[in-house]
Amino acid sequence: SRNFANKVWNASRFIMMNMEGKEVRTPAANELAPVDKWILSKLNTLVKDVTENMESFELGIAVQKVYDFIWDEFCDWYIEMVKPRLYNSDDAVSQNAALWTLKTVLLDALKLLHPYMPFITEEIFCTLQSEEESIMISKWPEFSADRSFAKEEKDIEIIKEAVRGIRNIRSEMNVAP
Repeated sequence: SRNFANKVWNASRFIMMNMEGKEVRTPAANELAPVDKWILSKLNTLVKDVTENMESFELGIAVQKVYDFIWDEFCDWYIEMVKPRLYNSDDAVSQNAALWTLKTVLLDALKLLHPYMPFITEEIFCTLQSEEESIMISKWPEFSADRSFAKEEKDIEIIKEAVRGIRNIRSEMNVAP
């Protein structure tokens, strides 16, 4: 859908703007914040699920999972959670970890989305990075036990549930944002 393509494009522009003039390096595991580990773990599960769905020719299920991940987890939650680290922090290590995670997650998500939206994913992929020539010949993401962080997933899901609860109460009581 057009709204989804715009959301993906805006997320990529957000990442590019924040990476401008910075050299982003792969962070050490202890430099990743819990929220970074959460989104990497969610992506890792997505990679496993989508690959299995594609191999079973469950294409509609696969694309819905990618759509839900990009829209809900990545754009609506992760990007909002890392903004303070990017804007209000003098911690270069934390900023680097957030930028690396943003870029890594979006690039892998684009690879999963590529069979469904080839022209858009190719354009964003080539604009966002220069390490690989084309998304069409890039390596398909693979599940990795190193990117499974059950504790961080559980912790962040608790935070998300609390935020949802607060938003619901605020809405029910007509409290302005």
